[in-house]
Amino acid sequence: MVTIFLTSRLQKVVFTIFVFTAQLVFSQSIRDTIKEQSIVPVHFKKKNFKEILPAQVLSGETLERLNSHSVADALRYFSGIQIKDYGGIGGLKTINIRSMGSQHVGVFYDGIQIGNAQNGVVDLGRYSLDDLDEISLYNGQKSEIFQPAKDFGSSGSIYLQPKIPVFKDQRKTNLVVRFKNSSIDLFNPSFRLEQKISQNISASFSSEFIQSDGVYKFRYKKKYPDGEIANDTIARRHDSDIRAKRFETSLNGNLNNGSWNIRGYGYLSDRGIPAAIVNNRFDGRGERQTDENLFVQGSFRKKIFPKLETQLKAKFAYDYTHYIDTASSIKIQNQYIQREVYLSNSNLYSVTPDWDLSASVDFQYNRLDADLVNFSYPIRYTTLAAFATTYQWKNLKFLGSVLGTFIAEKVEKNTKSPDRTVWTPAAFLSYQPFTGKDFTVRAFYKRIFRMPTFNDLYYTMIGNSSLQPEFTNQYNLGFSYSKSFGSGVLQRIFAKADGYFNKVENKIIAAPNGSMFRWMMLNLGEVEILGTDINLQADLNFGDLKIRPLLSYTFQRARDFSDREESYFGHQIPYTPWHSGSFALMSDYKNWSFNYSFIYVGERYDGQQNNIQYNYIQPWYTHDLSVQRKIYWKKHEFKASFEVNNILNQYYDVVLNYPMPGRTFKLIVSFTL
Repeated sequence: MVTIFLTSRLQKVVFTIFVFTAQLVFSQSIRDTIKEQSIVPVHFKKKNFKEILPAQVLSGETLERLNSHSVADALRYFSGIQIKDYGGIGGLKTINIRSMGSQHVGVFYDGIQIGNAQNGVVDLGRYSLDDLDEISLYNGQKSEIFQPAKDFGSSGSIYLQPKIPVFKDQRKTNLVVRFKNSSIDLFNPSFRLEQKISQNISASFSSEFIQSDGVYKFRYKKKYPDGEIANDTIARRHDSDIRAKRFETSLNGNLNNGSWNIRGYGYLSDRGIPAAIVNNRFDGRGERQTDENLFVQGSFRKKIFPKLETQLKAKFAYDYTHYIDTASSIKIQNQYIQREVYLSNSNLYSVTPDWDLSASVDFQYNRLDADLVNFSYPIRYTTLAAFATTYQWKNLKFLGSVLGTFIAEKVEKNTKSPDRTVWTPAAFLSYQPFTGKDFTVRAFYKRIFRMPTFNDLYYTMIGNSSLQPEFTNQYNLGFSYSKSFGSGVLQRIFAKADGYFNKVENKIIAAPNGSMFRWMMLNLGEVEILGTDINLQADLNFGDLKIRPLLSYTFQRARDFSDREESYFGHQIPYTPWHSGSFALMSDYKNWSFNYSFIYVGERYDGQQNNIQYNYIQPWYTHDLSVQRKIYWKKHEFKASFEVNNILNQYYDVVLNYPMPGRTFKLIVSFTL
């Protein structure tokens, strides 16, 4: 058994946060109560009057009903995205929106972006659904302009909204205890405690423990260059074990015309790194990774004058990674430490009820330390300034914004990247042509860039400090239609469709430089993405039986136009399927819930750039089924859920040579006090 430990300094921080929260929580007597959540289906909702682009949203108990373990699992049901999953509970899980690259996706937790200046990728497998109230996905950006400048700086955004305590009647305490177990030797207990401290202040504390050996069966196939099967066998997956702890605490308060929030978060893990299954080698490779991810953040929002509102946000993050490779001929033990400080001020001025102006300024400090030979020890100073406006005239809505990004870096060794000053615009339009009908046509254009990561610029023997930033140009045209019916079986229908064209310039790639042990980073040409997203939803009522079918479909043609001389010019980029989609059917009958989901990813090609038979990857699909039962005893709720994932035991790879689990069973039991 591997024991996860903190440094003495971090132990003091964790202990202080825990004691402080415990004192607040237990200062009131615990009463038998819990808030009841209504079952909210996946929907594309307008958060306010001036919403232009509808978000894809999963909220409430729906997150518990889609056979999802982590945020990455839940996002599979959104259209226009690709998930990279390296297998098992502990494997890396990243998201790519409309084929523009994982580094172009902004992930925001409680309104503040999760940063990773080292490689620009957020591992979504680390974020549990137990503490989340809502997941929303935006293409382009939010229609809300009262937000930090960071929120304007991504080609696509995912917002993770943690639960905020709600207390019914005179109750002061909510407690949920949950236990999960599955056929992949999963041991996963968790709890969430919420306490009302005063009329305007509440606190919460939650914790979770995850342990799994990660061993599961998979099917291995090896092909000859002409595509003929050379080997086909069933083996067992190793090096996917995990032992992790998560804790989170928050204080929430209301003010006169305002609110504030303080949140602490910690994730500590020790995991095996799944290796690629190649050349009939199925045993473990001895690669491991230990992580300590901690952050403390806060926000303050208040209306100063009737027409002026201000918002302050701040964050400090500490990330420690220890990578170990004991199986290779050269033994490797590398340690990385990231530190981040983030400050933001946003202001909103309402000129008229139909016209708003906003100005936001952010500052971010990033530092990366490592024990590599001849490491540069980079420091990055980033300042962002965003100016935006929204205006509504009758049935026409407009949002325009411009973002200024100013980046300066320092290094202790080697050559530093040049300072950058970049201005990028965005414009959004929506029009409702028929008065009284919920039919909306919309369009947007956005240009944005992403700065090369520290690994791109400064990684020893690989980094290239002269790399140019990647730029994306996004064009979108779509419509949405919704209609509610007062009576009958059909209660509501919703349809949404978007066509889009994206162009990525100065795409950053890694290429071998004379040896597989020595690579180089390059800017290489452009990628053009043409696609369509379609979403359909309905609510049906048969008395005590309620049914909600949800359907999503994506078509993407993402082609590499970097170099006309290359054989792969105009080919589909790796791991982007032409067709993908999902279907979910949720039904409720009294205290019973039945859920079925189907996910399909069509044919695509692997990491080699040529679209030839040898690089071809077959489509994969999974069927999932679950049944839930609620039992009420006095004022307490007991809920049990039994899930079967991948019912047909399909063997498939999301990433080539990283096999996914076959059929698995999961039991989830929760009790509210």
